[in-house]
Order: sequence, then C-alpha cells, then structure tokens
Amino acid sequence: MKVLGLIPTRIGSSRLPAKPLLKINNIPLVIHTYKRAKMSKLLDDVIICCDDKKITDIANKFNSKSMLTSKKNKNGTERIYEAYKKINKKYDLIVDIQGDEPLINPKHIDEVVKFHKANKQSDIILPHLKILYGDNNNIVKVLTDIHNNVLYLSRSKLPLEFKSINKFYKKHLSIISFKPSALKKFNEFNKTPLEKSEDVELLRALEIGLKIKSFVLKGDSFSIDVFKDYKKAIEKFKKDKISKNYR
Repeated sequence: MKVLGLIPTRIGSSRLPAKPLLKINNIPLVIHTYKRAKMSKLLDDVIICCDDKKITDIANKFNSKSMLTSKKNKNGTERIYEAYKKINKKYDLIVDIQGDEPLINPKHIDEVVKFHKANKQSDIILPHLKILYGDNNNIVKVLTDIHNNVLYLSRSKLPLEFKSINKFYKKHLSIISFKPSALKKFNEFNKTPLEKSEDVELLRALEIGLKIKSFVLKGDSFSIDVFKDYKKAIEKFKKDKISKNYR
C-alpha cells in the first residue's frame, strides 16, 4: 500500500500568529514536524501544505518538500485534499500530520498506518492518548463505543461526570489516516452544524456518515495552540531524543 503524509499549516493563527515559523533550537516548528514525519518507516512521501510563500521559502531552506495551497481552505482537512488533488498520484492512504505538533513521534505515525491497514473497513483512523484532565478546551476529547468506533468529538469535558468520576479522557491525537475516498467525500460538504458549534472538523465526517475508528497510543504529544504551549515545547526539547537524529 502506498501511503502519503501531508502536513497542513497556515500562517494566520489567531491565537499564535506566524506559528509555523516560530523556532526551537533554530528550527521552525513546521520543519520539526516534517523532519520527524520523514523518520516514519511507512510513509512513501511527506509534503508540507501551506498557505503562504514564507512557509515554502523556509521549507526550501531546510530541503523540505512543500506545496502552496489556497488561503480559502477552512481547515487542515480541506488543505490536504487540495494538495492531494494537485499531486495527481494514486495513494492508498493519506495521513494528515498537523504542523503544530513539533514533538510528534514517528513511531506513532507508523502505528496509525499499521492500524488502518488492519482495519480497512474504516474510512478514517483517529488515535488517542489517555489523559487525566479534560478541562482544557484546546484539547479535543474522543468519545467511542465499546468497539472503539468514534461516536463524538468535543472540546468540552466529556463524558459528563454525572454519576461517576472519569479516571481518564481520550485526547485527540493529530495524526489522522484517511482513505482517499473519505477525504473526497468530506470535501464535498460544507461545514456541518456540529462542526460549526465545536469547531472540530472531523465532526463533519461523522455527520455525513463516514466511519471513524480510534485506538490508544502510549506516550505524549501536544499541539502548540498558545504561547504557553510554545514555552512548554522549548522545555520538552531539552530532553527530546528524536531531534538528535534529524537528517
């Protein structure tokens, strides 16, 4: 199976402007993500999909593949679909790797690909990490049935602790594997009601009937949404072993 890794990113984050270009150890965040994705053993190619020439210029400087996409894309899923259409090559799986996760583990990418290959009936694979606290609205929580099919995604502290205390919450991990047909169907629809309400794009996939399956990964990862996250990432990189093996 041929697998393509796409890294969507944009210059105009409202919470942290020019986020992809912020540096840790003199390397921009989006390039950290790219270098780590390139360490995956199961991706046949990796491309940064962005909306600004400043990012493509940086990518060229660091010998990273990139592609300019429209500023009109409303989210990363729309951006990677535009890029996939432009590439005009046949792939069996498209893996969305968010550009604001500079500490992403390449082994996690491979685990997602392996899981999708073993669960071909699923349109989308969305892994999760177990976390203790669910009260951060920047973290998307995953709700699943007993077979790990995704029922809902929310920024709220769900499930609600009405009768019992939740020991763990399932944190949305920003490595998402799509069948090309699922990516196409997603982009045939405009924003759906729940997607608009929660500002979680994969709710559109659920609302239009696509099948999403989840599974747990071990380890740690987090997206850089606000300046506090950026400062946290700087500290984390002091002990990071993966970045020492960059090429």
